[in-house]
Amino acid sequence: MNPFDFVNAINHTKVNVIETADNKDLVEKSYNPFVVNRSLSYFIDTVLAANEMNSRQIDNKLQFEFLLNTVRPKRRFAKWAKKREDDLVELVKDYYGYSTKKAIQALSVLTEQQKQAIRTRMIKGGVG
Repeated sequence: MNPFDFVNAINHTKVNVIETADNKDLVEKSYNPFVVNRSLSYFIDTVLAANEMNSRQIDNKLQFEFLLNTVRPKRRFAKWAKKREDDLVELVKDYYGYSTKKAIQALSVLTEQQKQAIRTRMIKGGVG
Protein backbone atom coordinates (compact mmCIF):
# COMPACT_ATOMS: atom_id res chain seq x y z
CA MET A 1 0.00 0.00 0.00
CA ASN A 2 1.18 3.50 -0.81
CA PRO A 3 2.27 5.50 2.29
CA PHE A 4 0.30 8.48 1.04
CA ASP A 5 -2.90 6.42 1.28
CA PHE A 6 -2.36 6.47 5.03
CA VAL A 7 -1.74 10.23 4.97
CA ASN A 8 -4.91 10.75 2.93
CA ALA A 9 -6.87 8.63 5.38
CA ILE A 10 -5.52 10.61 8.34
CA ASN A 11 -6.05 14.02 6.74
CA HIS A 12 -9.22 13.67 4.76
CA THR A 13 -11.20 10.43 4.46
CA LYS A 14 -10.94 9.25 8.11
CA VAL A 15 -11.23 5.60 7.02
CA ASN A 16 -9.21 3.09 9.03
CA VAL A 17 -7.48 1.44 6.08
CA ILE A 18 -5.79 -1.15 8.29
CA GLU A 19 -9.06 -2.47 9.70
CA THR A 20 -10.90 -2.40 6.37
CA ALA A 21 -8.14 -4.24 4.47
CA ASP A 22 -8.34 -7.92 3.55
CA ASN A 23 -4.82 -8.64 4.80
CA LYS A 24 -4.45 -6.49 7.91
CA ASP A 25 -0.93 -7.63 8.75
CA LEU A 26 0.41 -6.78 5.31
CA VAL A 27 -1.18 -3.33 5.31
CA GLU A 28 0.10 -2.65 8.83
CA LYS A 29 3.63 -3.61 7.77
CA SER A 30 3.42 -1.27 4.77
CA TYR A 31 2.76 1.69 7.08
CA ASN A 32 5.86 3.92 7.05
CA PRO A 33 5.93 6.17 10.16
CA PHE A 34 8.70 8.39 8.80
CA VAL A 35 6.81 9.32 5.64
CA VAL A 36 3.53 9.88 7.46
CA ASN A 37 5.11 12.01 10.20
CA ARG A 38 7.08 14.02 7.67
CA SER A 39 3.94 14.68 5.63
CA LEU A 40 2.10 15.89 8.70
CA SER A 41 5.00 18.06 9.86
CA TYR A 42 4.38 20.60 7.08
CA PHE A 43 1.16 21.91 8.66
CA ILE A 44 0.80 23.97 11.79
CA ASP A 45 -2.24 22.05 13.03
CA THR A 46 -0.62 18.60 12.67
CA VAL A 47 3.03 19.25 13.51
CA LEU A 48 2.55 18.59 17.23
CA ALA A 49 0.89 15.23 16.62
CA ALA A 50 3.68 14.27 14.20
CA ASN A 51 6.32 15.32 16.72
CA GLU A 52 4.61 13.33 19.45
CA MET A 53 4.67 10.23 17.27
CA ASN A 54 8.37 10.81 16.47
CA SER A 55 9.17 10.83 20.18
CA ARG A 56 7.28 7.58 20.86
CA GLN A 57 8.29 4.10 19.75
CA ILE A 58 4.92 2.43 19.35
CA ASP A 59 3.42 -0.07 16.92
CA ASN A 60 2.44 1.07 13.46
CA LYS A 61 -1.22 0.34 14.04
CA LEU A 62 -1.32 2.32 17.29
CA GLN A 63 0.43 5.26 15.70
CA PHE A 64 -1.89 5.26 12.71
CA GLU A 65 -5.01 5.04 14.89
CA PHE A 66 -3.78 7.84 17.15
CA LEU A 67 -3.20 10.14 14.19
CA LEU A 68 -6.44 9.06 12.54
CA ASN A 69 -8.45 9.98 15.63
CA THR A 70 -6.46 13.07 16.66
CA VAL A 71 -6.03 15.03 13.42
CA ARG A 72 -9.08 16.96 12.28
CA PRO A 73 -10.29 16.24 8.74
CA LYS A 74 -9.07 18.82 6.26
CA ARG A 75 -7.61 18.87 2.77
CA ARG A 76 -3.87 19.37 3.20
CA PHE A 77 -1.25 19.47 0.48
CA ALA A 78 2.34 20.67 0.52
CA LYS A 79 5.27 20.04 -1.75
CA TRP A 80 8.09 18.31 0.01
CA ALA A 81 11.20 20.37 0.61
CA LYS A 82 14.08 19.01 -1.39
CA LYS A 83 17.76 19.41 -0.89
CA ARG A 84 19.04 22.15 -3.18
CA GLU A 85 22.00 21.18 -5.26
CA ASP A 86 24.52 23.98 -5.28
CA ASP A 87 27.12 23.62 -8.00
CA LEU A 88 29.42 26.11 -6.24
CA VAL A 89 29.65 23.68 -3.29
CA GLU A 90 30.74 20.97 -5.73
CA LEU A 91 33.35 23.29 -7.25
CA VAL A 92 34.77 24.15 -3.82
CA LYS A 93 34.87 20.45 -2.95
CA ASP A 94 36.83 19.69 -6.11
CA TYR A 95 39.08 22.74 -5.84
CA TYR A 96 40.14 22.29 -2.22
CA GLY A 97 39.43 18.57 -1.79
CA TYR A 98 36.96 19.28 1.02
CA SER A 99 33.98 17.29 2.22
CA THR A 100 30.50 18.74 1.68
CA LYS A 101 30.31 20.04 5.24
CA LYS A 102 33.68 21.80 5.02
CA ALA A 103 32.88 23.19 1.55
CA ILE A 104 29.70 24.80 2.89
CA GLN A 105 31.69 26.31 5.76
CA ALA A 106 34.33 27.57 3.33
CA LEU A 107 31.67 29.25 1.18
CA SER A 108 30.60 31.39 4.11
CA VAL A 109 34.17 32.73 4.40
CA LEU A 110 35.06 33.17 0.73
CA THR A 111 34.57 36.54 -0.96
CA GLU A 112 32.74 36.96 -4.25
CA GLN A 113 36.07 37.48 -6.05
CA GLN A 114 37.42 34.21 -4.67
CA LYS A 115 34.24 32.39 -5.63
CA GLN A 116 34.47 33.76 -9.16
CA ALA A 117 38.14 32.74 -9.37
CA ILE A 118 37.21 29.19 -8.36
CA ARG A 119 34.46 29.14 -11.01
CA THR A 120 36.85 30.21 -13.76
CA ARG A 121 39.67 27.87 -12.70
CA MET A 122 37.39 24.87 -12.44
CA ILE A 123 35.90 25.22 -15.95
CA LYS A 124 36.25 21.88 -17.63
CA GLY A 125 36.41 22.02 -21.38
CA GLY A 126 34.97 19.59 -23.82
CA VAL A 127 31.91 19.12 -25.90
CA GLY A 128 28.93 20.15 -24.23
